[in-house]
Amino acid sequence: MTTLKSKLQEDLNVAIKERDELRSSTLRLTLAAITKEEVAGKEKRELSDDEVQKVITREAKKRREAAEAFAQGGRAEQAEREKAEGEVLATYLPQQLSDEQLQQIVAQAVEEAKAAGAEGPRAMGAVMKIVNPKVAGQAEGGRVAAAVKKQLAG
Repeated sequence: MTTLKSKLQEDLNVAIKERDELRSSTLRLTLAAITKEEVAGKEKRELSDDEVQKVITREAKKRREAAEAFAQGGRAEQAEREKAEGEVLATYLPQQLSDEQLQQIVAQAVEEAKAAGAEGPRAMGAVMKIVNPKVAGQAEGGRVAAAVKKQLAG
């Protein structure tokens, strides 16, 4: 078992013993998503820590989107629950980049892309190829794309 997955399992056991319903249900759902990912495809396999982290990121994103949807639908109680679940999952993810840090990385990537001959709005793909490996897991794709568009337009 990978270290991140075993940490999730240990934390689930602690949450159950402490009767922390929110934490235990969130961790159960996340572990179920990890297991589902492991058995997807033709044969069962063990996920690496990076793959487990991607599953946790996906689950956290689902919580954020659900919280927004519930808030727009006037269901504040459900929205709060989804936000709380997202915060539980955030403790297992790397620290997100600040807007300033993201801007710096994107600015460097734009310079690299221009040096390689890519310019204007068409440079978006080239810049994204440079930025994505640097910010993997530390910034959401939509946030990165918006920062790149802003840099290229400016």
